Amino acid sequence: MPTKDGRLVKPRIVAASLALVLVLFSRGAAHDIPNDVTVQAFVKPAGKRLRLVVRVPMRAMRDVDFPKRGPDFLDLARVDASLRDAAILWISQNVELYEGDTRIPDPRVIDVRVSLQSDRSFGSYEEALAHVAGAPLPNETELYWDQGMLDVLFEYPIQSDRSEFSIHAGLARLGLRVVTVLRFLPPGGTVRAFELTGDPGLVRLDPRWHQAALRFVRLGFFHILEGTDHLLFLFCLVIPFRRFRSLVAIVTSFTAAHSITLIASACNLGPDALWFPPLIETLIAISIVYMALENIVGSNIQRRWIITFAFGLVHGFGFSFALRQTLQFAGSHLTVSLLSFNAGVELGQLLVLVALVPALEGLFRFAVPERTGTIIASALVAHTGWHWMIERADRLRQFRFEWPALDAALLASVLRWLMVILTLVGLVWLGLLVFRHFASSRLSGESRMRRIHR
Repeated sequence: MPTKDGRLVKPRIVAASLALVLVLFSRGAAHDIPNDVTVQAFVKPAGKRLRLVVRVPMRAMRDVDFPKRGPDFLDLARVDASLRDAAILWISQNVELYEGDTRIPDPRVIDVRVSLQSDRSFGSYEEALAHVAGAPLPNETELYWDQGMLDVLFEYPIQSDRSEFSIHAGLARLGLRVVTVLRFLPPGGTVRAFELTGDPGLVRLDPRWHQAALRFVRLGFFHILEGTDHLLFLFCLVIPFRRFRSLVAIVTSFTAAHSITLIASACNLGPDALWFPPLIETLIAISIVYMALENIVGSNIQRRWIITFAFGLVHGFGFSFALRQTLQFAGSHLTVSLLSFNAGVELGQLLVLVALVPALEGLFRFAVPERTGTIIASALVAHTGWHWMIERADRLRQFRFEWPALDAALLASVLRWLMVILTLVGLVWLGLLVFRHFASSRLSGESRMRRIHR
């Protein structure tokens, strides 16, 4: 549209609009939610008070009006009130501490400090406490607000430092991915370290054995139900053998095998190389493809339980990768937690079998002939497993494999593994012989009873 002097106004409007958009975008970008935020914290009960020392990146604390000077530098002389507001709004209102089953009242903010990102005071509780209570940064320090770290000392009233404490660190809204590195220092006890991702729910800082057991049973139970590859493997096991007597040998061998490697790996007896987890994931996919193909060409119970034992060793390592991330919640009850996780896996596995056996029985009886249904179902599983195998093998090729040094330590480790595996194979085989003996004795007794009644 031309003006009175004949010049066009549209380019001016466009330029002004673009400038406004850029200004608004730059202002909004300054308050974007950060991608990765790491929170460091110490929890220490002492006498009638509990101290929580926390360090949070200030860029994660949005919508707080920090006083500034010059070109957006923090005005350290006037920042104390804003820091306390941020500590309450973003930290204490999102952290719940419990003494037993009772929530501890809201804390007092004892001290707040702004620190540089290069500060290393949170290496230990003593250093962090001394730093927060020490001298602040000089007022003339030139520091942008989103490059500083907020250090806070909270103090909670408690009944006794010997109580059982729990924490719900609901700090997930600080960023898209929030990791809380928490260390609990009980009086006279071992420091317990936690790495909590997002909102982990209620975490018992020093659980009793039954609390740890219940948590790990639940973790194992849901792990098997959420693991698609493990479920497909169980599906392949069940398809050709849907009778209790046939499944006992197969399921027992699988259970014994994955229990061996699960517990051994959790105790750091397995390889710790970077290529090992992708290798196990690839082997799990191979186990699915093999079992599916064996179902198609035909299988027998004598060969199946041996193959299942070998693949069970592989799946046990897969279970252990999930377990390692949760052992921080075991407290001092490592053995109980391991056994409980394994029990949870078995309960989940039993639930899957109880659901699969009658479902397949009904499918083959009323919908499709057994042989045809076995081939179709196994072919679908093999197709899925094949794609997983290719994808995981490509990922595995990105790692450089290095053979371990051939020394006495390696030989001793191999011999220990062989002895354990051979012992358990022998026990499984012996158990199967006993089971078959009782089963044949029962059948013989039933046949004699039939002859007597006749």
